[in-house]
Amino acid sequence: MDRLNRPRAAAWFRYAEELGLGPYYLDRASEQSQQPAEAELVTPAVQVAAAGAAASRVAQAAPASKPAPAPAFVPQVTGPSLFEERIENDTLERVRADIGPNCTRCKLHKARTHIVFGVGNPKAELVFVGEGPGRDEDEQGEPFVGRAGKLLTQMIEAMGLRRQDVYICNVVKCRPPENRLPEKDRIAPRASFLFRQLGVIQPKVVCCLGACSAQTLLNTNQGISRYRGEWFDYRGSKLIATYHPAYLLRNPNAKGEVWKDLQKVMAVLGLQPKKR
Repeated sequence: MDRLNRPRAAAWFRYAEELGLGPYYLDRASEQSQQPAEAELVTPAVQVAAAGAAASRVAQAAPASKPAPAPAFVPQVTGPSLFEERIENDTLERVRADIGPNCTRCKLHKARTHIVFGVGNPKAELVFVGEGPGRDEDEQGEPFVGRAGKLLTQMIEAMGLRRQDVYICNVVKCRPPENRLPEKDRIAPRASFLFRQLGVIQPKVVCCLGACSAQTLLNTNQGISRYRGEWFDYRGSKLIATYHPAYLLRNPNAKGEVWKDLQKVMAVLGLQPKKR
């Protein structure tokens, strides 16, 4: 480079350094010695594409994995709610009196004939809980006295017990219109009375008949097939759910499954089946 252009070039290089362009004017030999390895020159986009291709090859070579098992059902039974009334030395008579003969807490009172409170041994080790009274129960004021009630009596006797040995009640105490399942807003005012009944009796086993009672006591919206025949802890009692006798009248083939559930109850209570 001649003497006239050398100062101009030097000024230009200083300007490039101020811009942070680096010493790109080094000779090619030095530049080549400082270049990274070929693998280091791979751009991030190329690296991502290569990683995706490798993952695809691994996925194709690996055998198909089994689907993850469904999570176990976990009920939300943690004890009495802060909003539930706790009455010291409570009794079934007091619960019945608090309901009163003319209860109007929910809409079910408009079409009822009798309040169906509950029946049986107040110190029973086994309590059956249904959903609500039907037409026969509404007329007689006693739970499970219709066709489903007769089947329940047969189930109890097959366990080696009598109807008067157990306690039988429902979630709601008034008949739902056309024997439909009780609605949530109608369960809420009455569920506290069921909780009090179970609190007074303190049974060893609570057997829920049908999804409605099980969902109420386990605080869930899951269908009964998720937890039927399984044991749960319910405020000091063991709880099990099985199909409602009314369901068995429509589906007799399910009686065998219910009998298996009742045998589990019998094992806990130390009962022997009635000899035929």
